[in-house]
Amino acid sequence: MKVFVTGAAGFIGSSIAAGLKAVGHDVTGLVRSEAQAAELRKLDIEAIVGTLDDHDLLVAQAQASDGVINAASSDHREAIESLLEGLKGSNKPLLHTSGSSLVGENSKGEGTDHVFFEDTLPEPTPDKAARVAIDNLVLGAASQQVRSAVLCNTLIYGHSIGLPRESVQLPRLIQQARKSGVMHHVGRGLNIWSNVHIQDVVDLYLLALESTPAGVFYFVENGEASFRDMSNALARTLGMGEAQDWSIEAAIEEWGYEMASYGLGSNSRVRGKRARNLLGWQPRQAAVLDWIGAEVR
Repeated sequence: MKVFVTGAAGFIGSSIAAGLKAVGHDVTGLVRSEAQAAELRKLDIEAIVGTLDDHDLLVAQAQASDGVINAASSDHREAIESLLEGLKGSNKPLLHTSGSSLVGENSKGEGTDHVFFEDTLPEPTPDKAARVAIDNLVLGAASQQVRSAVLCNTLIYGHSIGLPRESVQLPRLIQQARKSGVMHHVGRGLNIWSNVHIQDVVDLYLLALESTPAGVFYFVENGEASFRDMSNALARTLGMGEAQDWSIEAAIEEWGYEMASYGLGSNSRVRGKRARNLLGWQPRQAAVLDWIGAEVR
């Protein structure tokens, strides 16, 4: 297939692009600069310089491709509208990347018993209502003959399969610890996130591109762990003492409101059955705590 990938210079996007290329797909990646384009071309992937605001470019690339993967922003509605304009009536796939902070409970490091399923999503919080509306826009495109799906990723760990990029959450804990000499978690670190390895993520995107039904929402997860356990595992690997509690105020000062409150201080416990049942997805990579012990340096 000829596949157009937005966000192709990022951690998720470049890993997906490299995975597509490895199994024989023809990949064109949207990047924001000529320097990023040069990086991508070293992976033998065609690159186009542009932004998510380039309406005509997105429409043209969607029309020229056999399928589209949005691995850029989960929150850029205009880009999705442009891609859907190019795909309307084609029965081509559109895979949209979302994130499970959309069900995040801003608990300041406290735990929860709440677990969310694909068919029982809660009403979004005001902070996440716009993202959920974009997910619903993608899913609704099934009625316009677009084979659309939302892949809602949980905490992703693992080393990039594409360009030398890092994931979002665990690297921020490491960076702060290296800067301060102390590993921290938000509050008591009892908050729990479902998680998944980047290689398993790429495997699922490949399966969904080929055979997802239209209008399906997937949680992408393969286990869960508390931030206390993950931060302590990181601390041991880095030769530091036990991870310490950190106030939400200090965390916001370090990481900003969104990352501290939702990326690192919230609960996001979900269960994803559809990828396994509909697509035959079988995650194979090590669980996050085992991966930290074996792979983090």
